[in-house]
Amino acid sequence: MEGIPPTTPRTVEEVFSDFRGRRTGLIKALTTDVDKFYQQCDPEKENLCLYGLPNETWEVNLPVEEVPPELPEPALGINFARDGMQEKDWLSLVAVHSDSWLLAVAFYFGARFGFGKNERKRLFQMINELPTIFEVVTGNAKQPKEQSANHNNSGKSNKSSGKSRQPEPQSKVVKTSPPPKEEDESGEEDEEDDEQGATCGACGESYGADEFWICCDICERWFHGKCVKITPAKAEHIKQYKCPTCSSKRARV
Repeated sequence: MEGIPPTTPRTVEEVFSDFRGRRTGLIKALTTDVDKFYQQCDPEKENLCLYGLPNETWEVNLPVEEVPPELPEPALGINFARDGMQEKDWLSLVAVHSDSWLLAVAFYFGARFGFGKNERKRLFQMINELPTIFEVVTGNAKQPKEQSANHNNSGKSNKSSGKSRQPEPQSKVVKTSPPPKEEDESGEEDEEDDEQGATCGACGESYGADEFWICCDICERWFHGKCVKITPAKAEHIKQYKCPTCSSKRARV
């Protein structure tokens, strides 16, 4: 396991930098690299752990053999539950344990190098400014205002390109809050009425103007981002979105 940094962090800033690098790697595993992560967590293998590394990468590996370990260890045996749960629930569970592990590692360094009350408080405040991995994976992380505005503009472009909410082939269409009525009033009102009547394919609740939505390119149903664990950031990397029902039809490796 390569989780031990070459230079052990000794200051609050160094510990936070280590935390941030590991966090970035774990988020990659559970979002952009999720298919690769899923395949590596074979339930037929021995107890496996997900490690976030300080260089913003990740790895699935066996736990270290020395006892006690150099650093706190992440959750053991994450691969055993993979096929016994829905994929989104399993990823959420791994995300929660990953958050706990990151805090354990950060405060291990704090204890090892004698951080005082004020240093520990400052470290936690810096960490607390970042969304948790669980919030990112489940789509509950709050977006910065600029990012939110960009997604609203993107939603406006999608609506201006046609009269319906149907996605173009092989392209993702995400639904955010409806844009202001700047074009043809009658056309905008008809489309808005259609949106208000839409329901989420997962929870069945009606369309909400202040919520992030995404459309499945296979079955063409619409979903709350939070219901299918898709964040606006993750959606940017999806060329063709498949909802959980359509994804479950794929062959498991």
